[in-house]
Amino acid sequence: MRIGIPKEENNNETRVALVPVSIPKLAKLGFDVVIEKGAGENSGYLDSEYEDKGAKISNLEDVMSSELIASIDIPDIKLMKKGQMLACMADPFRNLKETKKIIGTGITLLSLEVIPRRLSKGQSMDVNSSQDNLSGYRAALMGSQHIAKMVPMMMTSAGTVRPAKFIIQGAAVAGLQAIATAKRLGAVVQAIDVRLTAKQDTESLGAKFIDVPGWKDAESSSGHATLFTDKGLQEAFDNALMDAVKDADVVITTARLFGANAPKLFFGKENNKKMTKEMKEGSVIVDMNTDTGGNIVGSKEGEIVEENGVTIVGIPNLCRTIPNTASMLYSNNVTNFVTVLVDEGNLTINQEEQVLTGDEGGISAGYGGILIAEGGKIHRNHTKLMEAIPMPVKTKEGNKEQKDGNSTINITNINISDSVINKSNVGEK
Repeated sequence: MRIGIPKEENNNETRVALVPVSIPKLAKLGFDVVIEKGAGENSGYLDSEYEDKGAKISNLEDVMSSELIASIDIPDIKLMKKGQMLACMADPFRNLKETKKIIGTGITLLSLEVIPRRLSKGQSMDVNSSQDNLSGYRAALMGSQHIAKMVPMMMTSAGTVRPAKFIIQGAAVAGLQAIATAKRLGAVVQAIDVRLTAKQDTESLGAKFIDVPGWKDAESSSGHATLFTDKGLQEAFDNALMDAVKDADVVITTARLFGANAPKLFFGKENNKKMTKEMKEGSVIVDMNTDTGGNIVGSKEGEIVEENGVTIVGIPNLCRTIPNTASMLYSNNVTNFVTVLVDEGNLTINQEEQVLTGDEGGISAGYGGILIAEGGKIHRNHTKLMEAIPMPVKTKEGNKEQKDGNSTINITNINISDSVINKSNVGEK
């Protein structure tokens, strides 16, 4: 078996999919590892380190001829052929056209971020958790970096310095790490979420949970948050959050929708527009989701801007700012994941493996597991993706066309438009 690791094409991507320490583990599974020259340089891993661990350094064409390709983003699929496996963070719902091309070539697409999050076996393979954890850490540091005051309380002969106040919106993996990091820095931290477990997790870290009058738990069976639909509750949520935001020095936003644009911070549009006007002069917002539309009106992807005296940090994928550690954790996820692909020294897709095909709930009904497609067909458990990428088929009764809602759909020749996403499938980083 042969696994190839290409250098990431995206100039903003500093990570690499595999680090040298993982190579002996893969060798024990029976893999020969081929790394594109310079693939690990941006994250601090030299070609010589890979070679010392037993990997081969080669050119892109050689790497992409491997049976299994592992990367961060989608690589150049023109160099791949039918039957090869591609494991990456494909984000299939937001990259419908690219997904169609991949599946159309007959490549087996394994989208690592679509792992069933409540499947205990998959915890060590969960790239979302490993990368979001680091992003939450960096968000807290960037927030503290851009405010013009000290974060911890200090009692000095010249007077007492009051601690900075942090608000964390969304208390899942990234949010909880942001809370923990802000607390370690000495900040007073409050958090808000729509899930009951988030309140418990927040308070366990020593932060205060922002209670909403009439609040009801809004968590799906898969562990993701869902949107409030009650107008009164939405208004109460907005009022409670705005009261906290007015007094905050740093606001960190983490909420995003699976496969769709990130939701805005407030339910009411007018609140989103006036937010920076209500905040203190010199305060900071860290919007972690500018790559998916942003939680904050006025945030810009990849930029740090100022609006109404408030600094808005819009650097996405903050884990990229600590690429050495991020690559190491991602590499561990990949190394753990490929164990489910190996059977007696051969690469194989086990249809009974829940990591690949989904657990009972998956992300929610209609979403499968990491296996997106094989042999030019979307896996039968990914019915939501079938809705997003419909395929007209011929019926036996003449030339009439109908949409095939059964089993799998061949999408080689379809024309993709906008994604069809259930907006209730909400998840924080």
